Amino acid sequence: MTDTSAHRTPRAALPAMLPSAPLRALLQPVLARVVRRVAARHPGMFARIAPYQQADFLIVATELPFALHLRPDPQAPLFRAVPRDPLPAHDARIEAPFMLLLNLVDGETDGDAAFFSRDLVISGNTEAVVSLRNALDDVEGSIAQDTADLFGPPGRLVLDALRRRAAP
Repeated sequence: MTDTSAHRTPRAALPAMLPSAPLRALLQPVLARVVRRVAARHPGMFARIAPYQQADFLIVATELPFALHLRPDPQAPLFRAVPRDPLPAHDARIEAPFMLLLNLVDGETDGDAAFFSRDLVISGNTEAVVSLRNALDDVEGSIAQDTADLFGPPGRLVLDALRRRAAP
């Protein structure tokens, strides 16, 4: 699996309202809250990804002006927004359109099919990415729904709107 950086979708105007650095700063407490919630609700996920708990994953939603940095360490889980240019050092990189990434997290999309159709680009330690995918596949319920529930009715409305947007 190789990095095909030329296969990028142009960034959408959605986050253009705010420059990237202030937007990332606003997201940091939200992302920290999300990763703590996921870690508390799904501790078994960390056992599945045990060899890669210290790995640094970069998740790049092609439409966003920032990337997400995930380190699935059960003692200190990390999930934060980071600059896209330059991307920070990482063990593995996962890049795809935002809605595809959301559907992959919840097992609504076949990751292998997305990879072979080149909608999903993986680079770096592919074993770590497969381990992360397997850990997510073992989660009971929906991580996206858990995250939306964390923010109450507004969070559920946003998730419902995203899912409607992604529906054919």
